[in-house]
Amino acid sequence: MNKLLNKTFFLAKVICIYLVLSATVFAKESNFFIKGKELFNKKQYEKSKILFERDLIFNPKSEFSYLFLAKIFKEKEKEQEQETNLNNVLLLNPSNDEAIYMLIHIKIKQFDYNKAKELINKFNLVCKSFCSKKEEIAKKLKTIIPEDNAKNTN
Repeated sequence: MNKLLNKTFFLAKVICIYLVLSATVFAKESNFFIKGKELFNKKQYEKSKILFERDLIFNPKSEFSYLFLAKIFKEKEKEQEQETNLNNVLLLNPSNDEAIYMLIHIKIKQFDYNKAKELINKFNLVCKSFCSKKEEIAKKLKTIIPEDNAKNTN
């Protein structure tokens, strides 16, 4: 009985130590995004990229870390990496209007008018902070629509 009590007490200690240590780690983790955003705003893209990636290690569902990584890759003109991160944002939050907006620009640049038009329709349904960009997107889409399809869209 005494041995069972000692084992239980030891197990309780281990659990308490684990919880205290993990709480400290989680508190530290949340700082990765905040520090990364600060560095991003100072245009220190390489350093902020590392912090956003660290944030994703501890919080793989951080849509905003993916979004900022996409912005970094946009600055570096790495379109494929930008698109990958935007797609990750949309997997986590399909109504993230900023990610949709950025992805529309990529699809227009790639002359993928079907996907761009699909994204524009989705953007029109979910836009919150980027609604003022609707006209800009419509004008850019018209530049890539083939002549025979342009008649069908009117």
